[in-house]
Amino acid sequence: MLVVEDDVKTAALLRRGLEHEGYAVDVVGTGAEALWAAAELALDAVVLDAMIPGPDGFAVCRRMREEGRWVPVLMLTARDGVADRVAGLDAGADDYLVKPFAFDELFARLRALVRRPLGARPAVLEIGALRLDPARKVVTRAGRAVGLSPKEFALLELFMRHPDEVLSRQQILDHVWDFAYAGTSNVVDVYVGYLREKVDRPFGAASIETVRGHGYRLAAGEGPGASG
Repeated sequence: MLVVEDDVKTAALLRRGLEHEGYAVDVVGTGAEALWAAAELALDAVVLDAMIPGPDGFAVCRRMREEGRWVPVLMLTARDGVADRVAGLDAGADDYLVKPFAFDELFARLRALVRRPLGARPAVLEIGALRLDPARKVVTRAGRAVGLSPKEFALLELFMRHPDEVLSRQQILDHVWDFAYAGTSNVVDVYVGYLREKVDRPFGAASIETVRGHGYRLAAGEGPGASG
């Protein structure tokens, strides 16, 4: 078990409580140390504080998933805000807990995470002939490579994690551009256009649909020409 917590008192409490539950515990205090530990240690789970010295917990979790490390992650956040919870889950966390928390709840959540089979989170997303590998940052359609910018890749990944769901422009802004973005929602329309030019049109497909008055949707079914 890895605990990533920069507050010395909280880290000590977590170590003591988890060891009492029978876990072998390693404790680190920074994002850089967390990434090293995730790469070098065999871990059952990670208890990861969101606000640690850089990179922060969100970035650490995102990097772990990009590198194909699917160890269960329980994110700790000091703020009971939707934005923090969504950011943590979108970064790849499996669950979250708001400080201050009850240790009984922490232990119960960890037991549930550790019971899950390793690798349960799919490393590769596939919808019809469209394939996206989050770890390798590779997209193909019908076996042909599709070159995307980082923002285009993030947008397609969001669509592929929510097939057949209508995503509003605001939802897309919050997930792809982050909560601090101060521009207009028009950037979403622009990037959806870029994505269609690369992912749909060269393959004779029309899988990224406009839902008037609501937003956009990635159809799970294949459009004409999508498989060849």
